[in-house]
Amino acid sequence: MSKNLLALTALCLSLSACSTLTSPFSSVAPSGQSVAPYREQVELTGRLNVVYQKNDKPESATVNFNWQQTAERTDVTLYSPVGSTLATIAVTPREAVLTQSGKPPRRAPDVDALSAQMLGWSLPVSGLRDWLQGYAVDADGKRFVASPANDSVTTKDGWRLRYVSWQEVGQNAADNTPGALPQPRRIDAERNASAQADAVSLRIVLDPAPSVPVPAP
Repeated sequence: MSKNLLALTALCLSLSACSTLTSPFSSVAPSGQSVAPYREQVELTGRLNVVYQKNDKPESATVNFNWQQTAERTDVTLYSPVGSTLATIAVTPREAVLTQSGKPPRRAPDVDALSAQMLGWSLPVSGLRDWLQGYAVDADGKRFVASPANDSVTTKDGWRLRYVSWQEVGQNAADNTPGALPQPRRIDAERNASAQADAVSLRIVLDPAPSVPVPAP
């Protein structure tokens, strides 16, 4: 895997981690169907496939990832398909740091600066931190809450999202939403080329979420 290719996959994850650190999203979709509430603190694992244009030819890469998120920080570890650590990423409101084995960390005050430094073109600076949980801001700047009945949206920054498949997770009493609620399992995202950005598409498959005991009625 080339350095630029690794940087691309790393930044696909880290860029969105610098998005809004708090979310006012409701957990009720416009269709009226409840979805899993947005969580500031979450740990997710899965696989990411990215396809993009390089020298007018399509390039692609697939990595596994571990995503740990709190209100103030996001940590991402990228693994090769055979389990080798490719990179670690730490993102805070102050800076983004990308570390590869045997190399000094690469730092920038924000993810936009880091993407410009490493790739020369912009990746989404807001997105995955919300998208991974089924939330977004649509083209009109309105709150979007995905559900199996409301599974696609074009975001304010031009990404077309489709929630291809879902998994159900039981909530505990502290969530005040007992019962099994849907969470994203596979998310497809794509953006066409423009004067400001190259075309890129992402396919994200999240591992099954651990079951959470559902309280007795």
